[in-house]
Amino acid sequence: MIWAVILAAGESKRMGKPKLLLPYRKSTIIETVVESVISSKVNQTLVVLGDGAAEIKKKIRRFPVKTTFNSRYKQGMLSSVLRAMEVLPATCEAAVIVLADQPSVQAAAIDSLVDAFRRVRKGIVVPVYRKKRGHPFLISLKYRKEIALLHPEIGLRELLQKHPQEIHEIKVPTSAILRDIDTAEDYQRATERKRS
Repeated sequence: MIWAVILAAGESKRMGKPKLLLPYRKSTIIETVVESVISSKVNQTLVVLGDGAAEIKKKIRRFPVKTTFNSRYKQGMLSSVLRAMEVLPATCEAAVIVLADQPSVQAAAIDSLVDAFRRVRKGIVVPVYRKKRGHPFLISLKYRKEIALLHPEIGLRELLQKHPQEIHEIKVPTSAILRDIDTAEDYQRATERKRS
């Protein structure tokens, strides 16, 4: 089984307000992301919550996803990945790590990661747009124990640095994999882009 792990625990410090609850398309950023993920080829979806967990949970309760709370969310993104590793079942072969602030990423990008993993059997599958790597990306759960030992400041990048021969890159036709929403300017650009 392949799970998606949506990292939705961040504090939105640079935005200054809970960015995942901001309007986007016909709903909010978090709902848009969840909708794309559950319409992809992943078997199950886990949303890792932290800051503003109650409000986000309320927004996504209509979706068929599981949630978990990361009590260490202030320690950064890797802490949410580690929380996911604690709760993903033994039957999980791989996880697609999805950033909750990338609402422009479509299900097709996730599908291409899942298809590539099943086809090439490499441990890490990364999307690339014009030679730049982005998110989401897929990691085999054979690295579960190794992930627990990664340096918090470097995070999953350290795993990629350690296993360059295990990385399979797939070219995607969109720059959406490089764009997340951190600031008010990012949000403005994202909402303008979807209108055009």
